[in-house]
Amino acid sequence: MGRNHQPDQSTFRAVFPEDIEWKPFPAFPSGARLAVMVGHPSEAGPYVVRVKVPGGTRLMPHKHPEDRIYTVMSGVFYIGLGETFDGDKVTAYPPGSVIVLPGETWHFHWAKSGEYVTQVSAIGPLGLEYHDAHDDPRVQAAEARRA
Repeated sequence: MGRNHQPDQSTFRAVFPEDIEWKPFPAFPSGARLAVMVGHPSEAGPYVVRVKVPGGTRLMPHKHPEDRIYTVMSGVFYIGLGETFDGDKVTAYPPGSVIVLPGETWHFHWAKSGEYVTQVSAIGPLGLEYHDAHDDPRVQAAEARRA
């Protein structure tokens, strides 16, 4: 009996650093980038993405419906828990750290000491809801188009 594989995961392949395609993501602040490494985040099933955030950038309080596992690839990843951004309540995670974030957990990120790259593993579909809609770059873009 054959094994059922996820889409695009039935044959051996590798992704080299020079082949990573960093793209803007509508739910991220300007300058932040997302790269899909494995899977299809907008669909049901496992996926792996990388997130690159430039120094000084804040991702305001938000949550994801899916459980996530973050691996810090480079830089220092600062994350805090709660519905309100509080720079005094972030914890610094150096490269190699692994953070388990249960779905529906309000949290925020800050590239406090410079650019960081994290790798996120989860079961899709990927979701992202900001606590305050005015912090959502998708809402900001829609308001700018109406203006």
